[in-house]
Amino acid sequence: MTKSIGYPDAPRLDLVDDLHGQAVPDPYRWLESSEDPRTVEWLAQQAELMATEREGWTARDRFAERVDRLLGAGTVSPPYWRGDRHFLSRREPGQQFSVLYCVEADGTERTLIDPMAIDPTGVTTLDGWQPSKEGNRLAYQLSVGGNEESLLYVMDVATGATIEGPIDRCRYSPVAWLVGGEAFYYVRRIAPELLPDSEEGFHRRVYLHRVGTPADDDVLVFGAGMTMTNYYGVEVSRDGRWLQVSAAEGTEPRNDLWVADLAESPAEAPAFTLVQGDVDAQTGLTFLRDGRVLVSTDLAAPRGRAAVTTPGAWASAQWRDLIPEDPEAVLESLTVLDGPELDEDLLLVVRTSHGVAHMTLHRAVDGTHLHDIELPGAGTIGGPVEHIDGGPLTWFVFTDHTTVPTVYAYDARTDEVALHARPPGTVEVPTVHSQQVTYTSQDGTEVRMFVLSPTAEPDGPRPTILYGYGGFGVPMSPGYSAAILAWVEAGGVWAIANIRGGGEEGEDWHRAGMLGRKQNVFDDFHTAAEWLIDQGWTTSAHLGIYGGSNGGLLVGAAMTQRPDLFNAVVCVAPLLDMIRYTTSELGPTWTVEYGDPEDAEQFGWLIGYSPYHRVVDGTDYPATMFAVFDNDTRTDPMHGRKMCAAVQHATVGTRPVLLRTEGDAGHGARSLTKSVDETADTLAFFARWTGLS
Repeated sequence: MTKSIGYPDAPRLDLVDDLHGQAVPDPYRWLESSEDPRTVEWLAQQAELMATEREGWTARDRFAERVDRLLGAGTVSPPYWRGDRHFLSRREPGQQFSVLYCVEADGTERTLIDPMAIDPTGVTTLDGWQPSKEGNRLAYQLSVGGNEESLLYVMDVATGATIEGPIDRCRYSPVAWLVGGEAFYYVRRIAPELLPDSEEGFHRRVYLHRVGTPADDDVLVFGAGMTMTNYYGVEVSRDGRWLQVSAAEGTEPRNDLWVADLAESPAEAPAFTLVQGDVDAQTGLTFLRDGRVLVSTDLAAPRGRAAVTTPGAWASAQWRDLIPEDPEAVLESLTVLDGPELDEDLLLVVRTSHGVAHMTLHRAVDGTHLHDIELPGAGTIGGPVEHIDGGPLTWFVFTDHTTVPTVYAYDARTDEVALHARPPGTVEVPTVHSQQVTYTSQDGTEVRMFVLSPTAEPDGPRPTILYGYGGFGVPMSPGYSAAILAWVEAGGVWAIANIRGGGEEGEDWHRAGMLGRKQNVFDDFHTAAEWLIDQGWTTSAHLGIYGGSNGGLLVGAAMTQRPDLFNAVVCVAPLLDMIRYTTSELGPTWTVEYGDPEDAEQFGWLIGYSPYHRVVDGTDYPATMFAVFDNDTRTDPMHGRKMCAAVQHATVGTRPVLLRTEGDAGHGARSLTKSVDETADTLAFFARWTGLS
């Protein structure tokens, strides 16, 4: 494919906005509308272009088969105990989705929710589920076509019958059951007819719902008059007495926190007491059976700490440290183990050091460290999950780069970690060398990176994929990936950079890559690429970069700031127009991470790196595949469309610029088949343009 073949015609509008005294061209604004006839025709032509390129991918079928096999073990979750029954999810080999099961006290297992039984077309997903405290009822949420607009239902667990629903407008809603299973708190957006069109996706409120009554009669208990973009967390303590509600503006790394004693005020009108307000910290409470309150917080501790207090002593000055901040590790979770079989209550603590998990055992009374607990390897822990009624057992999921997620149990009576459940199938994992390296970024900051390769040391330049995310405090921790294993098995190198903006080194690491410091993220990524080249792992001609969502912004910025450094780019579900990102989908909730273009200073940050606005005519851009999803309600597919048109117009090289569009899919969960297809396309594209044969 050469530029002379010609890309689909994309008219360039003479449209220039005057923002804070600066001219900001936007020639492809018409591509923001998926219904514009010009967009429809342009997308059809892009699909033809993509199909032509795909015909030249000699490795695609092989990658699809291998990825499918590497996912062949299926998945299994820990048990979630409610009384004598427990719940778990499991995906058998070949199944499109995980299925939710209930296991009775006698071991009898029943299917509760099978998304493929609900919808054989495979476009309905189970977004979330929460059993009541007694396990007799189940609240669950479904959405269709990847739109994530969850509909909430309630099931009678004994019969499997859905007893009510759907309740709409429940996207990202937690469910907090009251004791007895007759009512729960949840979060719902207010009715769209009460709002301007641009605000329909916001204005969440906390309601009390009583099972069997119309949702329109639900009682509003919290959130009226608060910030439009607030997200709310809701939790009721295991004994049903304490209600806590947290509020965060969008995705900001801080929250306000309230608590109410339901023994002293009615469930319909909880008497809230403010625990933390207008404080730059994230804090949550766990109500212990011994009457104390466990406080998990990063207040004055960016790597996290745990304190204890008593009900009523809510002020931070009244908290007493139980697990102090570790200057070298990030506190991830705490689990109380108790019961008459133990001499004393214990505390299981999970920390991560540079993204790798460690587990330690402590006395619950004063936090005294007893000893470290040996894990199956250097990897990542999900959970732990304890029995709702307490006790000495807890379950957790362990994974690393070559280990399928596997469930283990820790028993405080024997002080042993034992295998609890493997995924139901088997998989042959290739030999992969994994190491974590340290390099120095442009400003002298030390950054870690995982390098996975066929050999322990560089043995000549290999086709390499560099992956990154760098935002929202999300850590890049070791985890099983069929894409990585298939690529390395085929002879390539895969690197994962733990750049600023993530959570690998705590909240300070996150904040060093957000708002006005976002360029640190891109500098860290560029330097990672240079390190891989300097160390002999690869060359620019053999190097591809890969990222999705906020990671799509990352690789979009990288290809516009350093187009010479990479030969291939895959940019998935991205943000790329950082001046208009707040005009669609969930954009307004991210101004706390990126900045608000309506503010003159923050506009300056954004226009400085906004990839769409940094595309320069006459540049030889890398081979690029923008991947967008029609039903993406987080990052509008308009970002990929506009950027694709801009780069196709600007590039002067012979490397292709493509748009991969997928229908009936969104930003999150999808069927196994759709996941395999996307991964196969990604790996085949990289193989073609990094020289992997």
